[in-house]
Amino acid sequence: MLLNWTVMILYNYFSAMFVGPGYVPLGWTPEKSQDCMYLQYCKVCQSYKAPRSHHCRKCNRCVMKMDHHCPWINNCCGYQNHASFTLFLLLAPLGCIHASFIFIMTMYTQLYNRISFGWSSVRIDMSAAKRDPRPIIPFGLSAFAASLFALGLALGTTIAVGMLFIIQMKVILTNKTSIESWIEEKAKDRIQYYQTGETFIFPYDMGSKWKNFRQVFTWSGIPEGDGLDWPVRDGCHQYSLTIEQLKQKADKRVRSVRYRAIDDYSGVCCPVTKGVKTFFTTPCTEEPRIALSKGDLVLATRGLKHWMYGEKILISATDGGVRERGWFPRKCVEKYQYDSETDQPVDGEKKSN
Repeated sequence: MLLNWTVMILYNYFSAMFVGPGYVPLGWTPEKSQDCMYLQYCKVCQSYKAPRSHHCRKCNRCVMKMDHHCPWINNCCGYQNHASFTLFLLLAPLGCIHASFIFIMTMYTQLYNRISFGWSSVRIDMSAAKRDPRPIIPFGLSAFAASLFALGLALGTTIAVGMLFIIQMKVILTNKTSIESWIEEKAKDRIQYYQTGETFIFPYDMGSKWKNFRQVFTWSGIPEGDGLDWPVRDGCHQYSLTIEQLKQKADKRVRSVRYRAIDDYSGVCCPVTKGVKTFFTTPCTEEPRIALSKGDLVLATRGLKHWMYGEKILISATDGGVRERGWFPRKCVEKYQYDSETDQPVDGEKKSN
């Protein structure tokens, strides 16, 4: 049974790693040219982003139905490998539960045979068992310590990977990805903020958990569709989600705030010199940090209590045109007082050229 678990876990693990999520073809455009107005354009891939696809900075490609980039498989989880990745998340805890049962029963039986009860004390003799026959494999103090350590690893893996499996099953049964769940939450926030009265309906939820499940898990092992065109529920447009993404992108530009760096920041994950609170509240995310020099301008789009996320504003052609986005400490910047009507800084500040 342990060998069976091992083979199935490794098969799905390497399938998720080497099969990959599937990428949008370079230079891809929709069949109807007028549909381009509903899609975002990726400058890196020189193509339009197909519905449900997103650009991954680690893979440097637009990934079809991207859920997230997983460092453990060194690849994205998406259209082609979502099923094998989820099966890996299921089989790993099951195998660890089986191993934990073996470890617990082994330690229990071995300790039970070595315990001596006295009038006032309990003695454990790890040198030999009281009863014959002795075990085929000697079980001493080192074996007990190794079994206890392995039990801790197995239980930790069961809890951690099991929680990831539950999260993945929730999004699969609603035919969403983790990114699309976040887009849906931002859609609700946008509608509530502007009081538009509109209602956003997620277009890819088929209304049945079984139908959503079958979009990922099939008997052939090959997911339905081609990763570019997706069936939508009644009353929704083929580009309902991409239209909402364009609205959110425009909203982000409106609601973003310009800041100016008042202190240098090297871009380290946990800066020691920026305060204890900044050090211990560093964002738990794979998103990068950006280095700041005094006087740099940053367009912040979101933030936490002690950290902010934004994009560095390029003020000269020598910057190479490369976008720098990431987190930076809130203590390193101050709000940049800028008059948008006259396009001039206020309070006598010089405008950067």
